[in-house]
Amino acid sequence: QVDRYLYHMRLSDDVLLDVMARFQAEMVKGLGRDTNPTATVKMLPSFVRSLPDGSEKGEFLAVDVGGSQFRAHQVKVFDDGKQSSQLESEFYPTPKEVIQGNGAELFDYIADCLLDFMETKNLKHKKLPLGFTFSFPCKQSKLEEGVLLAWTKHFKVRGVQDTDVVSSLRKALQKHKASFVPAGDVDVLALVNDTVGTMMTCGYDDQRCEVGLIIGTGTNACYMEEMRHIDLVEGDEGRMCINTEWGAFGDDGALDDLRTEFDRELDLGSLNPGKQLFEKMISSLYLGELVRLILLKMTKEGLLFNGKVSTALLTKGKIEMKHVSAMEKYKEGLSNTKEILTELNLFPSEEDCIAVQHVCTIVSFRSANLCAAALAAILTRLRENKKLLRMRTTVGIDGGLYKTHPQYAKRLHKVVRRLVPNCDVRFLLSVSGSGKGAALVTAVAYRLAAQRKQFDAALAPFLLSLETLREVKNKMRTELEYGLKRETQASATVKMLPTYVCGTPDGTEKGKFLALDLGGTNFRVLLVKIRSGRRRSVQMYNKIFAIPLEIMQGTGEELFDHIVQCIADFLEYMGIKGARLPLGFTFSFPCRQASIDKGTLVGWTKGFKATDCEGEDVVDMLREAIRRRNEFDLDIVAVVNDTVGTMMTCGYEDPNCEIGLIAGTGSNVCYMEDMKNIEIVEGNEGKMCINTEWGAFGDNGCIDNIRTKYDKEVDEGSLNPGKQRYEKMTSGMYLGEIVRQILIDLTKQGLLFRGQISESLRKRGIFETKFLSQIESDRLALLQVRRILQQLGLDSTCEDSIIVKEVCGAVSKRAAQLCGAGLAAIVEKKRENRGVDRLQITVGVDGTLYKLHPHFSRVLQETVKELAPQCDVTFMLSEDGSGKGAALITAVAKRLHNVGQ
Repeated sequence: QVDRYLYHMRLSDDVLLDVMARFQAEMVKGLGRDTNPTATVKMLPSFVRSLPDGSEKGEFLAVDVGGSQFRAHQVKVFDDGKQSSQLESEFYPTPKEVIQGNGAELFDYIADCLLDFMETKNLKHKKLPLGFTFSFPCKQSKLEEGVLLAWTKHFKVRGVQDTDVVSSLRKALQKHKASFVPAGDVDVLALVNDTVGTMMTCGYDDQRCEVGLIIGTGTNACYMEEMRHIDLVEGDEGRMCINTEWGAFGDDGALDDLRTEFDRELDLGSLNPGKQLFEKMISSLYLGELVRLILLKMTKEGLLFNGKVSTALLTKGKIEMKHVSAMEKYKEGLSNTKEILTELNLFPSEEDCIAVQHVCTIVSFRSANLCAAALAAILTRLRENKKLLRMRTTVGIDGGLYKTHPQYAKRLHKVVRRLVPNCDVRFLLSVSGSGKGAALVTAVAYRLAAQRKQFDAALAPFLLSLETLREVKNKMRTELEYGLKRETQASATVKMLPTYVCGTPDGTEKGKFLALDLGGTNFRVLLVKIRSGRRRSVQMYNKIFAIPLEIMQGTGEELFDHIVQCIADFLEYMGIKGARLPLGFTFSFPCRQASIDKGTLVGWTKGFKATDCEGEDVVDMLREAIRRRNEFDLDIVAVVNDTVGTMMTCGYEDPNCEIGLIAGTGSNVCYMEDMKNIEIVEGNEGKMCINTEWGAFGDNGCIDNIRTKYDKEVDEGSLNPGKQRYEKMTSGMYLGEIVRQILIDLTKQGLLFRGQISESLRKRGIFETKFLSQIESDRLALLQVRRILQQLGLDSTCEDSIIVKEVCGAVSKRAAQLCGAGLAAIVEKKRENRGVDRLQITVGVDGTLYKLHPHFSRVLQETVKELAPQCDVTFMLSEDGSGKGAALITAVAKRLHNVGQ
């Protein structure tokens, strides 16, 4: 009979899955900026961005408003490695005149309670941070403020809605200023919802806890959401706890098909008709009343108590949740039910007792079912956010209904596990969540502020002011001049090497050319066919060969024999072994040239260490090796630096290109200088390309003021300590290593990776620059950053990932700015050479850092614009400067040679 009567309250799994889908849609609505105003589930950002990590410590106060009593707490958190804490609490009554009076009275009363508590605990002389648990929907724009949206539960205080409750509490505490020594020294640091407090308390004991759930007088849930999904808060990094305020789910009619006539009647008789409809189907505040309304109707219809309606059944609130819980204690048989009904002047038969017990079961079971469906929606969202097929997580729970009802917890767990079989959920009972939780939120906020301070201090030396960048530009200019002057060139750090490339392409170049490209771990041989005239084009064929480490660091003879072996393979492969082709040799190491086809190696860079090469002419070494092999002959026309090749390639497309920049593994610049300024080369007519070799800028100590301790570590651990200092701050080969040094330092300070330096973090070179580019990509969610770190053997939390991303950003931004400051010095010099007010010039650029890093090119360009405002600089990406560029230099040299003859 009861089953038939309450048929609509029994919900099948299909119905629950449908409720789950509806709630998921509501969550998305609440998170969207445009849809939030009309959403019923408000998804309020709590500004709690981090769970406890066990390193919190200190003494805190907490005050808790929203339950059946006011509570004041003193919480001590110990950083003893055992995550222990101590809680002392005092309970204060909530007089009806206070919770249904006016705002000033309410906050004065809270301040009085707090003061009384501090006096009893002898805390008046201490300055303690206070966490304020306020269990009502508030709109927060920071952790320490909250505007009340609406009262719920039994509260209806006038003049508080739409005001900031934290400032009201602060004002009330200020009034009591005189009572404090020193005056008024309680600082409200965090406003917390009890649901968030529950999650934090459980999160302190179990790091997996990222959902908080309250099922008591009211009901609510919160969980950690990805920042990128929260439109209402600026920023995409990290996570934030969202207070769903799910009690209002269904206020727009979304649950009307599931609400029964009893739900409607209960709602009409409540303090807030039409509001918190989901809460009214779930929370203990309403379940007793729901049972009363059902029993009343059944009695009126003669189904119970022989149709005799007692005063108790007519009196609102007469049946409470404690009665429902007691009647559902099946182990007691029917004795509890009989006793309770008799006390209410209902004289039940045994059938009546069985029926009433059944009504209670159906009502509380429906509550657990609905709660499980909404919780399952949250768990599914968490799992999808993490892109996991299976997820282990913990739900922190508090609330009288869950704790005291004999069957509720078991039912809830069972249904949740049925609805989300791919989530392994642990339910953790919170101990004093709203009090200790508020203190923990405050403790975490305290810890984060202290850590942020340490973190900012570590990165401060990487933030370069405009003034500092201007200084770098001026120093670079001075060093450029030293390198060009005869008397200072020998001691100059920026070598300003003449390349004997005296012209850029004019479009008449043609023929077949070979190009060799040596400058990294790979070596290339190319055949380049250049056509002139109307059908102007460049065709290229190439083959890549590896250079093993033992050859990079063996003898010079072995290195050049290996190169010639590769050329022979290529000529064979292309079927051109017999032709004596003109060849351009891209040799991307500092060379002193006495003519275009003579290059004396000044010193190896980039990890090369072949013996008997420094001080030798590399063209001669190549000719010797060809002679030794005695299989073919080549006309070596030009030895070329890759930076010059880059300028030439772009110069072929744009005659305005007179600067070449490489920002990749290494860093360098070349540009066309007026012959009259190059004192170390005879003649004053025309121009010549100067290979600055600017990587060595600062080797004389002129930029020591901006070198950090991390730069010094990287330099000392490199193959060439004390050399190429500017390159070590700006080029791809070293940026990852700088990041690694910073991460080690932050880990030692306990700011990263739980203070544990992993084996992999100790390895030099583990942090390749490509990881910097990936980590800083705007499209990457933190989850993917964590994956990259996991590939590197670094087990990171969400907070760790944010820090790593910031470190990468600081290092690469500084690199781009320093590079831009150097380039600004060059374009300014070009402008003065031409004697113009405004210079229009193109820079040809190559290098993986410039091409692949998400922000490097933009920051570089902005810096040049800022520091050389009278120059309009166009940046042109070079296509294969070292291959095509070498062939073009060879072609231009041939053309100029023929013209000369």
